[in-house]
Amino acid sequence: MAKKPKLLSDLFHDTLKDVYFAENKILKTLPKMAKAAQSKDLKAAFVKHEKETRGQVKRLQGVFKILGKPARAKTCDAIMGITKEGAEIMTEYKGMPALDAGLLAAAQAVEHYEMSRYGTLRTWAAELGMPDAVALLDATLKEEKATDAALTTLAKTVVNVEAEHGL
Repeated sequence: MAKKPKLLSDLFHDTLKDVYFAENKILKTLPKMAKAAQSKDLKAAFVKHEKETRGQVKRLQGVFKILGKPARAKTCDAIMGITKEGAEIMTEYKGMPALDAGLLAAAQAVEHYEMSRYGTLRTWAAELGMPDAVALLDATLKEEKATDAALTTLAKTVVNVEAEHGL
């Protein structure tokens, strides 16, 4: 018996489950990063993004609802690897001047992964004729881009300078 062909709608749903896993993993990781951060500005950025991430999870649940499917996660190997690298930085650089630069870089790796996924999902939602899903995914994509820009500014103005000079 021939296998049922997998279509864009199947890929969309699988990728949505992947991102749902990633966002929930990030929710567990951000408080650890905030606790490890030495810079009050970086701590504040992590706390702010944790609040945003809660809203992003709710938006994803809304997209699942649009699909008429339960919000279920599928293990995301990419985010597992990225968060593992972040955990290694927390251990290897604990108490060191470069810790915050490493934490910030790990956070940006997460943001870049998410921007890639949300951009793809938004495009697919448009192609699949789901304007409400497009709006939800686009709102999250804009937040992820804004977080990435804020982290870049923080890196250039404070964190990297402190890491370089041992402040």
